[in-house]
Amino acid sequence: MERSCIPEFYKLSVAERVRKVRDKGLISSADFKSLSSGAHTLDISGADKMIENVIGVMGLPVGLGLNFLVNGKDYVIPLVVEEPSIVAALSSAAKVVRKNGGFDAKSDESLLIGQIQLVDLADPARAKTEILNQKDEILTLANGMNPRMVTRGGGAKDLEVFIHTSEEVGDMVVVHILVDTCDAMGANAINSMCEGIAPLIERIADGKVFLRILSNLTDRALAKASCRIPVANLASKSHSGEAVRDGVIIASELARVDPYRAATHNKGIMNGVDSLALATGNDWRALEAGAHAYAARSGQYTSLTKWYKADNGDLVGEIELPVKVGIVGGPLQSNPTVAVNLRMLGVDSAKELAELMAAVGLAQNFAAIRALATDGIQKGHMTLHARTVASAAGASEEVFDLVVENLIESGEIKVWKAKELIQSIESKGVERSKDDLAAHRGEEFATAHAKVILLGEHSVVYGRHALAAPIPLAVQARIRECENGLHFLIPRWDVEHRLHRRPQDRQSFEKPAARILETLGLLDRNMIIEVYPNVPRAMGLGSSAAVAVAIVRALDQHFQLKLSDAEVSNLAFEAEKIAHGTPSGIDNTLATFGETVLFRRGEPPIMQPIEMAKPLELVVGISGVRSLTAKTVADVRAAWQQDPDLYERIFDEIDRITLHAVEAIAAGDVRQLGQLMNVCHGQLNALQVSSWELEELVQIARTNGALGAKLTGGGGGGSIVALADGNSAEIAKAIKNAGYEAMEVKVGE
Repeated sequence: MERSCIPEFYKLSVAERVRKVRDKGLISSADFKSLSSGAHTLDISGADKMIENVIGVMGLPVGLGLNFLVNGKDYVIPLVVEEPSIVAALSSAAKVVRKNGGFDAKSDESLLIGQIQLVDLADPARAKTEILNQKDEILTLANGMNPRMVTRGGGAKDLEVFIHTSEEVGDMVVVHILVDTCDAMGANAINSMCEGIAPLIERIADGKVFLRILSNLTDRALAKASCRIPVANLASKSHSGEAVRDGVIIASELARVDPYRAATHNKGIMNGVDSLALATGNDWRALEAGAHAYAARSGQYTSLTKWYKADNGDLVGEIELPVKVGIVGGPLQSNPTVAVNLRMLGVDSAKELAELMAAVGLAQNFAAIRALATDGIQKGHMTLHARTVASAAGASEEVFDLVVENLIESGEIKVWKAKELIQSIESKGVERSKDDLAAHRGEEFATAHAKVILLGEHSVVYGRHALAAPIPLAVQARIRECENGLHFLIPRWDVEHRLHRRPQDRQSFEKPAARILETLGLLDRNMIIEVYPNVPRAMGLGSSAAVAVAIVRALDQHFQLKLSDAEVSNLAFEAEKIAHGTPSGIDNTLATFGETVLFRRGEPPIMQPIEMAKPLELVVGISGVRSLTAKTVADVRAAWQQDPDLYERIFDEIDRITLHAVEAIAAGDVRQLGQLMNVCHGQLNALQVSSWELEELVQIARTNGALGAKLTGGGGGGSIVALADGNSAEIAKAIKNAGYEAMEVKVGE
């Protein structure tokens, strides 16, 4: 099982990611509860036991690097880092390398060096000889200080002696004791050994011991990793595989010969290594010192990696750096997050962790120089940068997405601008600010509607009626010209992506848009497709169809294609088929035409506009759990195939209720409509498409005065729709107080 491959992981909420990691078997039930509740986080009392003068605890994000295959084993890599793009870049690089067998990694015998400095020597040469002659006695004494380490197969293994000359202090003798610390990093053990053997060495050498401490240049603990990438796997929309390969090699060569470039090149490597070191409780400062010292071992600071062209044209990457780490010791016991991360990582030894760190460093290096060699390091990170700036400016969760969108549209992605926007939004209110932003976009942006299904979910797939109402101005989109490639930008959904040239390389969210572009003959055009949704995705509100319609209309507007509404709807329906398998067609219909309709699928579909005696006051309660429409539709189909008579009767009953609802709306009988919605929800429960979150939302709405409430859309998560009667604000407030999102919608004004 490919445990490290979790498609569309970035699209999930934090809670869903934790569940997915548990479902993959990467964490235990206990760790799942710890992560879900926040109990894994270091508390103030634990921090006070770790260092001196504690006044607080500073948090850093823990992300997961995916797709790693190292020495034939799958890994999910916990990474502790505050810089955006590192986790995504690592996962992307690992995915590319994985296609050709992943990373190969190995390491030397893992020895840590302790140094004992001798000064004021009568005869340095004689001191060196005498120390070497009595090496066995010194090693025996050192090992007597840590018998447990020796029992585990470690301990002091060898001893070296060096003579150094200094103008300030004269000749010095430095003794190196080489110790295998097994699965511990071993700094404390080494320092204790150095202290313990110092008096004996002092007597043997007839000098004075001064320093006695470990060295962080751990060049007896080298870790190495390599990978091979065929040029076919390097190609992008605007660059051939050969061009990407050659660009990586050229960039790598500059780092080899130029220390100014090498410093930045190696910093990128350590972005990955340090993030994993922090996640596993290891001393990232020691790793940094050792790596940079090793990079300068020839007398000139140079690159820690090498990239070159293989005989068959493949790109080959190699890394070698000192990595002395541990998987047992103080941090494991004192920081609960480290313990969870190590269990999730699943390494059996410090040697395995060191090899994994080398692979992570090589992957991060590849990601960075590939970006430099193609589009530049800043391109493709506008959304991430804007989110970081909004966070730095102190944007609350309520205004965060709105600040990000305004920053991107303004082109001024600066902290001062974000603070200005926060002040403006908070003074106006979020809803008014959203309306102002939507109005500001004006005619330059194409629009589409989202939807709520009032009655008829699932049965509509089987030829029955559904009653649906639009959510206006749900999505806005526009096209901007660019120099190369075809890019998608959806800031609110954290999507910033370039369309892959080869269909087999496209991720799931690329495929519907690619179908639209291919049908319109625009796949070879350079452009940025900007999409600004005002509804959440995967919440049963038809957001994917609304995005498809908005994109089609934006393309139509920009390239003057003169498409009819029917053509727009049909194109969006083709995209929906790719996204959801067997959609009914109602989402794209509502997204395009924006009317409350009685819908029935067919060729052509029946769309009967509804006469409304008075507007409907609705509240949409959003669970935050993704509504997997394709899955719930497939589950219902499987159950229908097992017992078609039973399910046909349920579909008939939902259809009967739906047609009665049309009559109630025409008569302005909102109480009757509410009752019918409640009954329909019961029928949907019989189809087993609800969830505990949806049931809670329905109960909250009804308890707080809703005339009726039911799930809306595919179910399995997503949203509910509640019918209000002058009390929508109270219902929405109760839903928000319970920790969910709510949206007030008026239909038929």
